[in-house]
Amino acid sequence: MRVIGLDLGSKRIGVAVSDTSATIATPLTVIQRSKKQSIDHQAIALLVREEEAEAVVVGLPLSMSGAMGPAARAAVAERDVLATVVGVPVHLHDERLTTVAADAVLMEAKMKAQARRRVVDKVAAAVMLQSWLDARKNARDGDARGLL
Repeated sequence: MRVIGLDLGSKRIGVAVSDTSATIATPLTVIQRSKKQSIDHQAIALLVREEEAEAVVVGLPLSMSGAMGPAARAAVAERDVLATVVGVPVHLHDERLTTVAADAVLMEAKMKAQARRRVVDKVAAAVMLQSWLDARKNARDGDARGLL
């Protein structure tokens, strides 16, 4: 099962994709936000079809305390609209610190600030998607062992 991960930002949408076994997430692209959400959602729907994805995971930007602030409520609302467009299930997953982690990896790779800004959103999407894939695998493994 291939899965698309989205890091929804106000200016850019980071996009990542899993391999066909839903084991490893890889940065895919960055979509520049248009003035209309419907145009952005059509671009995502096209990627879902092109990548033959069976699910989409949207990053949920909870506050550090785990509370739902304005950004998290906006992500939930956008997920609800997106789910009517892409034709596959759309899940939410905690994305706290994914951009920080992505930026740290890029800094460690000695990327200059301008180059990091071009790719950090898709790397953050990959970090978030990998977390979702790992949580899903761990839940399945727990079920198989009778732990859950």
